[in-house]
Amino acid sequence: MSLAGKVAIVTGSGRGLGLSYAQELARQGAAVVVNDVDEKVAAEAVASITEAGGKAVSVVAPVGTTETAKALVTSAVENFGRLDILVTNAGVLRDKSILKMTDEDFDLVINVHLRGTFTCVREAYGYFKENNIAGRIITIGSPTGQRGNFGQTNYAAAKAGIVGMVRTWAMEMKRAGVTVNAVIPVAATAMTKTVPFFAKAVEADERGEAMPDFFRKELGFGTADDVAGLIAFLATEEAGNITGQAIGAGGDRLQLWSHPEAIESAFNDGGWDFETLQERFPFADMQQSVGEKFPELPAELQPEPAAK
Repeated sequence: MSLAGKVAIVTGSGRGLGLSYAQELARQGAAVVVNDVDEKVAAEAVASITEAGGKAVSVVAPVGTTETAKALVTSAVENFGRLDILVTNAGVLRDKSILKMTDEDFDLVINVHLRGTFTCVREAYGYFKENNIAGRIITIGSPTGQRGNFGQTNYAAAKAGIVGMVRTWAMEMKRAGVTVNAVIPVAATAMTKTVPFFAKAVEADERGEAMPDFFRKELGFGTADDVAGLIAFLATEEAGNITGQAIGAGGDRLQLWSHPEAIESAFNDGGWDFETLQERFPFADMQQSVGEKFPELPAELQPEPAAK
């Protein structure tokens, strides 16, 4: 087991993707600090790991505050003697179009996803640096943060911000030997379960069957376990040369997302004043797309019509 002797924190790991990450890290030999806001769910997650022969404890608290970040690191050190790996997975959704989104909707999502990532990474990196540990930090992004998505202003802002922080942290942490990457998962979750486009894939998964190839290959859409292997790999010593990256995982597909780069440049003697731009905006026919574009579902994978 390549993570034997290592200790990991996984925020938001009581269920769903986070639970799969925690279980896979434990399967590879790491002791795990599970985190959730629900005590019963956290206890069940710990039991699923310990009953399989792994080591786990839980910290029941919402991420976002420095106090929770400190409690997570303290729990790792007090229970297992050290900390080597941090996975910042915790998140919530409050999806609404902008005119319906309240201040509270925006602040909650930003606090859990973005601030929660910041406070936990700051605390873990402080421990790594103080103890000369070449730690591994794995944050969780989203295609929404890369491309945008209708009704997800708060979530898009948080996930884009996480990737921006990763690029900055990769530079700041390089000398300490700490790697930091973002994983962009595409998997069946409580959120995607409600999307009709993915219905046949989710139904197959719930029956314990393999998802149709269209989803796994064409869309790169799969199960939580399809993402967990990448999380564990990025936590290993072998992945010590991978940092500052945004890596997508889903179904049978792995993707490397590019950093934003200028795709075209235009020059005008004396600069681009208002009148010149009125006459000639150089990128009028080169505007970039927004949102994700999915191929049409094959007829046999179309969702069943709703009952009347």
